[in-house]
Amino acid sequence: MREFIYQAHPMRVRFGVRAFDVVAEEVEHLGLQRVAVLCTPGRAELGQALARALGSLCVGVIAKAVMHVPREVAAETIAEVQALGADGCVSIGGGSAIGLGKAVAMETGLATIAIPTTYAGSEMTTVWGMTADGHKTTGRNESVLPKSVIYDPELTRGLPVDTSITSGFNALAHAVEALYAPDNSPIISLMAEEGIRALTSALLGIRANPEDREARSDALYGAWLCGTCLGSTTMSLHHKICHALGGTLNLPHAETHTVMLPHVLAFNQPAVPEAVTALSRALGSAQRSTITDPARSFWELARELGAPTSLQELGMQQKDIPRIARDVLSSSYGNPREVSEESITRIISSAWSGKL
Repeated sequence: MREFIYQAHPMRVRFGVRAFDVVAEEVEHLGLQRVAVLCTPGRAELGQALARALGSLCVGVIAKAVMHVPREVAAETIAEVQALGADGCVSIGGGSAIGLGKAVAMETGLATIAIPTTYAGSEMTTVWGMTADGHKTTGRNESVLPKSVIYDPELTRGLPVDTSITSGFNALAHAVEALYAPDNSPIISLMAEEGIRALTSALLGIRANPEDREARSDALYGAWLCGTCLGSTTMSLHHKICHALGGTLNLPHAETHTVMLPHVLAFNQPAVPEAVTALSRALGSAQRSTITDPARSFWELARELGAPTSLQELGMQQKDIPRIARDVLSSSYGNPREVSEESITRIISSAWSGKL
């Protein structure tokens, strides 16, 4: 007899709308009157455009979000949000902006709205991360969930192809681990398989034609599903390795997920036959081919799409492998196959070289 627990997250999602046309409605729906816009310095112009769309509901734009959410940046942003007298925040951008919004929500209890412009799926999870003293701490807290998420495919049309690919791989990793998570459920398995199918197919379409509206919409749809999977299950070895690499070495987040996914999956595949079957179906449908080795298929897909395939490409030095392996082993996490320092070192070494 099958036994499982599934809990849906209390959030409102609007998909396929023009975000700037409906964001004020979402703010008012939540009963907010003074919101701050959060974004990265590079998307300050987009943040200002959003502020204009909000009109008198917006009290300021804070363009300080950076990768891995440094603790000092979070503290500065929280102080500024409080100084502005904001009663909520709207995060617009990728994982850096949405991650900063989560940090503000966790510390202040303020409601947030997320408008994602990449395909990472972070907006659908209770997972938060913050970096201090070269170490990235992650956790789960219901308070960091946005109260509302607005998915506007048009806002992703200008996303560079390379960034589209790696942010998509980041989301794919969420769904892959969800398929063999200890708290997986049939509902999550359905979402994961569909998310992987939709997102993989969309990434191939975006590479072929960056202006393809349907591909951009499908990518955001896939990212939404993949992010929901991560938000409902336990993170495993893949995410632990990526968090260690990002927090300790400041490697780029999405690119690190892209490189690591095939190598961790290759290690875990012998222990998760049902997940391998689901992945083979999803990837086979997206690529219109027969897939028997999903890990190798992801590795080949990354190469085909022009994504990085080695940690060495991302700036990691070989001498850093042992300390990352020790860092990964020092924390507990769920994984379907038993790990050791030797096996973790082997996984990271293969990812460093890029050879599967």
